Amino acid sequence: MIALLEKLYRGLITIGNALRSLVLLIIRLFWAWQFFLTGKGKLMDLSKPAQYFDSLGIPFPHAQAILVACTECFGGLLLLVGLASRLVSVPLMILLTVAYITTESEGIRSIFTDPDKFTSAAPFLFLFAVVIVFVCGPGAFSLDALLAKYFDRSVKKDR
Repeated sequence: MIALLEKLYRGLITIGNALRSLVLLIIRLFWAWQFFLTGKGKLMDLSKPAQYFDSLGIPFPHAQAILVACTECFGGLLLLVGLASRLVSVPLMILLTVAYITTESEGIRSIFTDPDKFTSAAPFLFLFAVVIVFVCGPGAFSLDALLAKYFDRSVKKDR
């Protein structure tokens, strides 16, 4: 009986490992596209996010609007192709953390008393997706993976 359970468990691990890159690709493609569209929308009319940031009391609202829009738009494009995925995840995580702090402070305060308020906040799924990419990497279907294979080969040739 234990041997059967072990075999089933090892089978589940094999299936999970086989699906990892596909799941990372789906997460990356969906959320990267959302980042790109959001950032592009802000870049097309910087006055709207600048006015919103000003209403929140964020200093230098126009400059911040440009920074946020470029981070979302170009960070989204990099995530989309899986290039510098972990690196670009860092400014996106910072951006989303600031968004949480400035717009969803009630959700943060109620994370343990009313977790639905925290998880239903607009930045949550964006932040969750970026954390997944940061922790797990972009997966095998990415430019990062292709570059890693290329550099691994060139390092071996130099030895």
